[in-house]
Amino acid sequence: MKENYNNFQIIRKDAKGCFVESLCDYFPAGKAHLQFVAYNANMPEGQRQTALVNLYIGVDELQEICRKISSGELRYMLTQLKQTGNFNQPLMEWLGGTSAGKLAAMGKSRKDGMSVSRTAKLLPGKKSDFLFVADSGPGEQNRQGLIVPRFGTNPENHISVSMTWESLSELFLLTKANYEAWLAAKYLRMMMQPAGQ
Repeated sequence: MKENYNNFQIIRKDAKGCFVESLCDYFPAGKAHLQFVAYNANMPEGQRQTALVNLYIGVDELQEICRKISSGELRYMLTQLKQTGNFNQPLMEWLGGTSAGKLAAMGKSRKDGMSVSRTAKLLPGKKSDFLFVADSGPGEQNRQGLIVPRFGTNPENHISVSMTWESLSELFLLTKANYEAWLAAKYLRMMMQPAGQ
């Protein structure tokens, strides 16, 4: 993990051997950035990270997630799934990735020539309120331009962060508050510029 990422950190939520952190570095692109990291604390410093998955959520979707949290809709959805024992049904799901063409342009092509697929799911937890699971591995770009996972049940990176209702709410609501503050500061800078600049 790059050292300068801490400069962008909004909030970090830890679980056993892993964490998810919210970063503000993609606000100018209209996205919230969640970084999932797994680590082995027994390894030497600088070699502890064992898996890394980045998730980018549009701010419009961030607003909707926060509405579901604040209104109680997400809690209702969670309760329904737990009562039926449906722990594999995602409450929310995200698909993303980087195409093989874009990887090549960045000089980061995969050895197999495929795209990189990134997925994340918010699942009901058995021992906690939620499991926030992120995976990455080989993918394929479809006709619509979406990166479709091609790793089946064997992702190259798999991180599962156990979260309480409170920790999940803090993660998303604090990210939304920081985005709104960043946006207000952006508008203020624009208004302070002399006309014609």
